[in-house]
Amino acid sequence: MKHIPRKRFGQHFLSDHGIIDAIVDEINPQPGDPMVEIGPGLAALTQPLVERLGHLTVVELDRDLAARLRAHTQLTVVESDVLRVDFTDLATRVNGLPSTRPGFAGPHKLRVVGNLPYNISTPILFHLLAHVDVIEDQHFMLQKEVIDRMVAQPSTAAYGRLSVMLQWRYAMHNVLFVPPESFDPPPRVDSAVVRMVPRADPTPINPKLLEELVQVAFSQRRKLLRHTLGAWLTQRNFAGQFNVQRRAEEVPVQEFVALAQVA
Repeated sequence: MKHIPRKRFGQHFLSDHGIIDAIVDEINPQPGDPMVEIGPGLAALTQPLVERLGHLTVVELDRDLAARLRAHTQLTVVESDVLRVDFTDLATRVNGLPSTRPGFAGPHKLRVVGNLPYNISTPILFHLLAHVDVIEDQHFMLQKEVIDRMVAQPSTAAYGRLSVMLQWRYAMHNVLFVPPESFDPPPRVDSAVVRMVPRADPTPINPKLLEELVQVAFSQRRKLLRHTLGAWLTQRNFAGQFNVQRRAEEVPVQEFVALAQVA
């Protein structure tokens, strides 16, 4: 029976085999890699991945699709909302080890891939950020506009909260453009594929503090920071040096991170 895409899940299924091959090449799966695919859907990407890997774990919310996927002997299906999945715990299970939450004792970190639903792509990215210590790399297909924001450089219109929060922890590259006609049904937006590799030696900070700081800074991005972040720093009795005679989009990631260390 043909599966009808469900709007509430933001389902758009890849159907262009040339694009699928290009995505798999960018991921470069190797036999035995502990990989998790988010939102496998009709298995367009799943099948070529599992052929190279030997085994693949998939996270699927749609119960009908999950039932179909369970018939595949090389797949482990986690039927769940991805925002409820504990990837730190999943890493131990994918590696065939007992759960050691909150630590990770597995020999291999997870490789995470997926065609993320456009309507919850940003919450998924922040959810995975909390589990970055057990992740080797991430390859996601997303709305191109979102990826433009993820990889944006300072002093550009796309640079903002998402840019800072992700670039603090990942090295990221926009690796592939995906046009709407590559999907069934076609979305109304362009898509792209991003590669996200956790930084080996990130600056140790309180992520919640950085998130709060950046949110305040970009809350009125057209105003100078003295009107937003300046007041926030004063409330915290900040006595250090930070130039608030700039707009938030002019401040490089490393300066926000340095400020979060001492604020």
